[in-house]
Amino acid sequence: MVERTRNPTIIDVANRAGVSKSVVSRVFSGRGSVREETRQRVLIAAEQLGYVVNAVARAMVAHRTYTVGAFVRDASTAFYGSLLTAMQERAAFHGYRVVTATGSGRFAVADEYRALETLMMLQVEALIVCSGALPAAQIVPFAKRLPTVVAGRPETHESITSVFCDEEEGGAALADHLVDLGHRNVAVVTVAESESITMAPRTAAMARRLRQRGARVMEIHGPIHDAEGRWATETLRRREITAVMAPSDRHAVALMEQLQLRNVAVPGDLSVTGYDGIGDLATPLIGLTHWRQPIDLIGSRAVDAVVRLLDGETPPDHHQALSGSLVVGRTTAPPSR
Repeated sequence: MVERTRNPTIIDVANRAGVSKSVVSRVFSGRGSVREETRQRVLIAAEQLGYVVNAVARAMVAHRTYTVGAFVRDASTAFYGSLLTAMQERAAFHGYRVVTATGSGRFAVADEYRALETLMMLQVEALIVCSGALPAAQIVPFAKRLPTVVAGRPETHESITSVFCDEEEGGAALADHLVDLGHRNVAVVTVAESESITMAPRTAAMARRLRQRGARVMEIHGPIHDAEGRWATETLRRREITAVMAPSDRHAVALMEQLQLRNVAVPGDLSVTGYDGIGDLATPLIGLTHWRQPIDLIGSRAVDAVVRLLDGETPPDHHQALSGSLVVGRTTAPPSR
């Protein structure tokens, strides 16, 4: 029979470091003041003993769970996957864990609402909602019960704290880039707010800025799922169109594939822009011209905001609109005609 070694306890760490049990507790909870020299001595003792903080015991003593519930619309995409990673890392920094519920990207609004209810049942202390589909009216009831932050979309409801990329700035900057290159006839794939609360304002901003700059705009309306073939066909019907603006990098790459099937060169025949700048599609190998969202900053700021709310404080900005950056790649060039 194998004799199992007893796991070290907080008392063992205190004895090894030569401090009281309460000092060790303050070091690992992050609450209360501890001299830096003492803190380092405790951490070294814990490492030597192989001590791991017992999160369940910590929660029972404090009558708290130290968990934040995060609903992520589709963790398989680069945008939501990167956002979730950034939130998990920042939550760990604050001493919290993230419990996640995620959809397939095609969840109905009712399914997303039920996912938030499930997180509530797990006794999370706060919620972070990452969805471009769930309306504010469906989130407000949760915000009235728990500290709630919406991350990654332009949400300005007075009852909800939010952190997002400035979609107006991004859409306008991409439009300016095309006009500055000399494009005067541009197709924009516009998205309805009922389909995406993130893509709707950015594509509207693209079309609006183009018109402000004197360009002629062809708006292509319709579904954003599996419609790139139709977008390509509609764009090519208008021979004067020299550029097309997609609502995301994923859609831009799929559109370029459809254009290639039709023997249309990018950017020789048509310039193409995307939006997001996250994950594999942002590689210079593709060279997509796009607006890069500060996804790591959005995730960390969202967690900072929810921790402030948990501590009874008010975040410095109720709605934080963060700036992105224009990345000029190989998919845009001056018009050839």
